[in-house]
Amino acid sequence: MLKSMTGYGRSEQAVQDKIFLIEIRSLNGKQFEILLKLPQLLKPYEFEIRNILSSSLIRGSVECVITLKQNGAAKPVTINTELAKSYYQPLASLSKELGLDPSHILSSLIKLPEVVTPSTEVLSDQEFEQFKSVLNEAISNIDTHRVEEGKALEEDLLLRINNIVMYQDKLKELEPLRKKKIRENITKVLEENVGKDSFDTNRLEQELVYYIEKIDITEEQVRLQNHCNYFRDILNEPDDAKGKKLSFVLQEVGREINTTGAKAYDSAIQKFVVLMKDELEKAKEQVLNVL
Repeated sequence: MLKSMTGYGRSEQAVQDKIFLIEIRSLNGKQFEILLKLPQLLKPYEFEIRNILSSSLIRGSVECVITLKQNGAAKPVTINTELAKSYYQPLASLSKELGLDPSHILSSLIKLPEVVTPSTEVLSDQEFEQFKSVLNEAISNIDTHRVEEGKALEEDLLLRINNIVMYQDKLKELEPLRKKKIRENITKVLEENVGKDSFDTNRLEQELVYYIEKIDITEEQVRLQNHCNYFRDILNEPDDAKGKKLSFVLQEVGREINTTGAKAYDSAIQKFVVLMKDELEKAKEQVLNVL
């Protein structure tokens, strides 16, 4: 089973007198990167929240937005009386000089910077334990989304690997004909330029064997088959994070395809090499989204 790095999860629950809304979005990325936005009262727990997200989501570019919604309850505030008094005297003097009604000074006073400030509020340990259930629900939802996306990725990757194996089977059918064609072409060139009876046929056979061994692609085809089988095995492994391992195997698949193309010296075989490369590139694009 594969998981995609792309997903979305949402959770909204009440914790005591507070309502938390958590939204998590993730896209593909080489490592785990997170943009975390959270209210002030969760700041002391930021490190733990990041650890929970990283251990659960593993890899990808993640954005997590945690919002504290109003539930109608009154929020305590703090009035800085000493600061208010220091503001009051010059305001009262100015009001008297301008002949203004001093009864409105208080309404203006409470609007001045840092006179009225919200009380510093932090979640208790018990409330944070309850909050974690909200966070875990959002993580569970994005994980479900990732699994659904992963099913489509797995189907497509299997299709690409199966197509590579199919083209490889067709390529193998051409291999005996390629060797026969090489032998005939070299013999024909010698007969036309040297004469049919002017070269040593035994020496020719030795040279042909040496040459054909140099351009033999049997070893590359065996390794290519093994890599494709290993790719399928990885897909069936229980691990959640397989993207990097699959990517490494595709690199090896590409290496064998390229070597086959370099040794082929045959237009019919080159055709299937090109088709295999096309399937490989499509697989590489898809595996970038795998967790």
